[in-house]
Amino acid sequence: MTTDRRLFRRFLPRPRAEAAVVCFPHAGGASSAFHGWAELLPETVELIAVQYPGRQDRFGDKMPASIPELAETVAGSITTPFRRPTAFFGHSMGALVAFEAARRLQPRFPSPLAALFASACKAPAERTPKGLDFGKEQLREYIVDLGGSAALALQQDEELWEVAAPVIEADLRLTESYRYTPGAPLTCPLIAFGGAQDRTVTPADIALWKEYAIGGAEVHVLEGGHFYFEDSLPQLLSAVAGALLQVPSSHRWSGRPGSDPSGVSGVLPPGGVGVSRQAP
Repeated sequence: MTTDRRLFRRFLPRPRAEAAVVCFPHAGGASSAFHGWAELLPETVELIAVQYPGRQDRFGDKMPASIPELAETVAGSITTPFRRPTAFFGHSMGALVAFEAARRLQPRFPSPLAALFASACKAPAERTPKGLDFGKEQLREYIVDLGGSAALALQQDEELWEVAAPVIEADLRLTESYRYTPGAPLTCPLIAFGGAQDRTVTPADIALWKEYAIGGAEVHVLEGGHFYFEDSLPQLLSAVAGALLQVPSSHRWSGRPGSDPSGVSGVLPPGGVGVSRQAP
């Protein structure tokens, strides 16, 4: 896998890890949303975070005009097959970007992903516009209603809100304009996560993701709201690492001299559709 360092960030490099998860942030979010996750994963899993344009150190970079265009930017930067089991994890808007990127990788590389983890996001064909007029106060109310520590900070800090509002608006315009184009299902397993108290994306909503993959599907409902991982991060990362590390040992990187330290390709074995509910 050859990657663009402006697009992909490694907060805790683990070049000899057996597997990797590439994380896509939510609307208004950045790669830094996953900064604390890396050290909570086992040493056998490396976390790579996507940094979208138009924020933080990429503030001057133009944001693509659509979710598919953003996904193409990500997929196009992956120029060689994964050499170790690698999954995509996307939260909220990030799930759509991860899904569309996975669709674009599939024709180029055989079995490109070990899994797709879709978090707190309605299935692609089920999404409908929210009717936002993109006024700042409406956007602020919408973000606050989603909950989470970041929303609380934006509610209390006017200066922070003024900086964040244009990024949030640009991202939400992408989600509002997104329309699913039917196509071949993913061949990798698809594992959907959601919060039991999420009022915007219910457990029934996330269960519909199972229609988008033929490699098996699971649904995990964890305690919390839209940003459920603030309450259930150990449970989430345990499920992510557990799925990645199911890859047979014969498909893992052995560390032989001259071998690529990024690992060897592999996919999760197909599984059945299951539903689990986990508490902290």
